[in-house]
Amino acid sequence: MKRIFLAAILATFAAGSALAEDTCESKAVGKDGKPLAGAAKTSFLKKCKQEACAPKAVGSDGKPLAGAAKNSFMKKCEVGA
Repeated sequence: MKRIFLAAILATFAAGSALAEDTCESKAVGKDGKPLAGAAKTSFLKKCKQEACAPKAVGSDGKPLAGAAKNSFMKKCEVGA
């Protein structure tokens, strides 16, 4: 029973991270309603991922990360997001 519950929890988190990625992709639409392409899309996705990761950059003590720790966290988060 515990294994089934654990598997359900893990599946929920996996689906949540996949949905986070899709939201940036789905938001990449120009003012005219057409999907962005090329450099505009790349720039938009980079900004979207940064904005999604910035609030999560908090240390174990509850304080915002700074310096090298923040840079490292943001790189890992943006790759995963």
